[in-house]
Amino acid sequence: MSEVRLTTPSYLVLGIVDKLGEATPYDVKVEAARTVAPFWSMPHAQVYAQCDRLVEAGLLSEARQTGGRNRRLMRLTEAGAAALAAWLDDPAFVPVEARERGILKLWFGASPRVHAPVQVEEHRRTLGEYEGLAEGVGELLTRGQREALEFGIRYERMMVDFWQWVERREP
Repeated sequence: MSEVRLTTPSYLVLGIVDKLGEATPYDVKVEAARTVAPFWSMPHAQVYAQCDRLVEAGLLSEARQTGGRNRRLMRLTEAGAAALAAWLDDPAFVPVEARERGILKLWFGASPRVHAPVQVEEHRRTLGEYEGLAEGVGELLTRGQREALEFGIRYERMMVDFWQWVERREP
């Protein structure tokens, strides 16, 4: 077991393995795409790398399936469960990094007339998807999942409002 610096992607993997009980790296990748990708995307290669790091650090255990594909099944170890619990209990504030490509383009001189209508349309589309999800399965979500979905809904409303403001400012 070696000392490893845990990052948010590390906790994403630990959290998904915890929710699934046991998982292959592929299962983690699929579950991340199915659940948290709208607000926390993680490249597939990073999922596999995190799994390897967490096994090496002793936070995940690994067993090989017998027969078939000989897939790696991972489970949280006691140390992994403790690390996840400590992270969940930590109320520390970390500033948001918005990483909105359209805003970066505005910063460097892109035409609001060209970009704003597309951004309004796409953020409205995403907002509609989130609102549909809330209506369709909202009652099946845990409180935390529903709150994360509500964040997505409010964020998309704010982005629609922002890009409409940009559109109105164009001379």
